[in-house]
Amino acid sequence: MSHALLERLEISELVQSWALYRDTGDWDKLRQTVHADGIMTATWFHGTFDDFITAIQDAWRKGSSSQHFQGGTVVEVIGTKAIAQTRMAILVRGKLNDVAVDVHCIGQFFDRVEQRDGQWRIAKRNVIYDKDSITAVNPGEPLELSEERLLRFPQAYRHLAYLQSFNGGNVNPALPTSGSEASQQLRLEAQQWLRSPTP
Repeated sequence: MSHALLERLEISELVQSWALYRDTGDWDKLRQTVHADGIMTATWFHGTFDDFITAIQDAWRKGSSSQHFQGGTVVEVIGTKAIAQTRMAILVRGKLNDVAVDVHCIGQFFDRVEQRDGQWRIAKRNVIYDKDSITAVNPGEPLELSEERLLRFPQAYRHLAYLQSFNGGNVNPALPTSGSEASQQLRLEAQQWLRSPTP
């Protein structure tokens, strides 16, 4: 097996491991998938991975529940840098007033990965959102949504943002979505980073 293929497999396993450790609360192993100075950006969070873990723990104590399901990963490696793109779905269970709801959001993890001291770790994670939906857990329960709140956010993650903002989250309304100018800029900047000389 070639060295290049082994590297791509190692990075793919790294990305797959991140979701499992995050969803099961294995914080020590989750930290081993990222660099200490790594940055995470999602609908409700932007900051270091350590602060991200703290924020997840706080959300869990408040009853938040979410799972990440991942598809295939495509990896491009140049030297000690790589870009990993992974199809994924987020399933979030929460409450709107007294109605239990499920939000299903589809998108892509877009990761900058670096090899430092011989170890591949995630250095920066973004999400490119594609589409989402919301349903009542009990199909007979009426679900009333505020059109004004819905329209604050892009269609690609509108229902996820609705639930998160309804429950006090500070959701960024300008994140990358499939085919958007923001996603094109994200990809351009990542390619420039991938091909730039390592200091």
